[in-house]
Amino acid sequence: MDRTAAYRNIGLRCVACGVSHPLRLLYRCPGCGGILDVSRPVPDAGRWHRRDFVRPDVTLGEGDTPLREVPPALLDPAFHGRLWLKDETRNPSGSFKDRLVAAALSRALDLGATGIVCASSGNAGAAAACYAANAGVPAIICCPEATPHGKLAQIRAYGAGLERVPGHYGHSFRRAMQLCDEQGYANVTTTYLNPYGVDALRLVGQEVAEALGDGIADWVLIPTSSGPLVSGVFQGFRERGGAMPKLVAAQAEGCAPIARAFAEGVAEVEAWEAPETIASGISDPLTGYPEEGSHTLSLIRASRGTALAVPDREIRGAMIDLARKAGLFSEPTGAASLATARRLFHEGAITASDAVVCIVTGHGFKDFAAWDAAQPD
Repeated sequence: MDRTAAYRNIGLRCVACGVSHPLRLLYRCPGCGGILDVSRPVPDAGRWHRRDFVRPDVTLGEGDTPLREVPPALLDPAFHGRLWLKDETRNPSGSFKDRLVAAALSRALDLGATGIVCASSGNAGAAAACYAANAGVPAIICCPEATPHGKLAQIRAYGAGLERVPGHYGHSFRRAMQLCDEQGYANVTTTYLNPYGVDALRLVGQEVAEALGDGIADWVLIPTSSGPLVSGVFQGFRERGGAMPKLVAAQAEGCAPIARAFAEGVAEVEAWEAPETIASGISDPLTGYPEEGSHTLSLIRASRGTALAVPDREIRGAMIDLARKAGLFSEPTGAASLATARRLFHEGAITASDAVVCIVTGHGFKDFAAWDAAQPD
């Protein structure tokens, strides 16, 4: 594809003040500091393709992951509706983060970047290291010291520079910002920070909607840190038209800033104090950028959905059942969607005849230690 043609009629727009900006390596609105969204016309055929977001020399075949219907008893023996798993473990580096990084790196190269930096709890770092290696550009990954070994091993295997930053993810986020200023590299951190990465996630919603065909899901459950995947599912369904499912931000009780704000009935999310959960991929306290959680919360409410936190023991149980009853090897974060669906069913929000989609975001090889701790027979 002609890269000039790929940019035609595309720009950046601030979701807070509505001001538009031309395409460039910009991460927040210069005027108000708000989140930037990529604005682009929906294709005449009404369908997006990978090539709309990712360069042919960057893609590794990310996306188009299966939506697999599984027995409803996986959710609960009393559940008699329909249950699907959107299996994002099939992406090249093992998580949905490949979609964001492939798009963010493509735009960065188009705009003249010579390298990338990524703050990550693990999966985004592995994706950034993987795609940078394929594209032949340097990458620096900033991860919390407590990042699972499997994710660190992936990052090292791809040859990226790795900085292990003391403390929670928010410290890694700040360090990545510093490195971008020092090195002049593009920041492909997969919060809402890089609008081009978030832009590509609308394909997830489109893929789910298309796979369902004439049917419609009542619920789509999404493991959530700051929430770009919630935005992608929301956009994909909205652009396809028809009914919008109730979207659920699935969080862990040990780090649940969005779920707490939802339960309190407030519009503004506040940073979490001290994250502690086995679900490392959603252990983001939103320190320094709670407005990202607030934006996600607004989308959840617009879909008439909910945000809910579940304890680690329920995440662990869902992780084991995904493997043993559905043949899907998931890290704890990926299993948070099923754990949350179970909790909503037990609380009566999900009914016995509903149609439910659980997005499983990351592969089990990301965190073998979590599996050792679970000690399945």
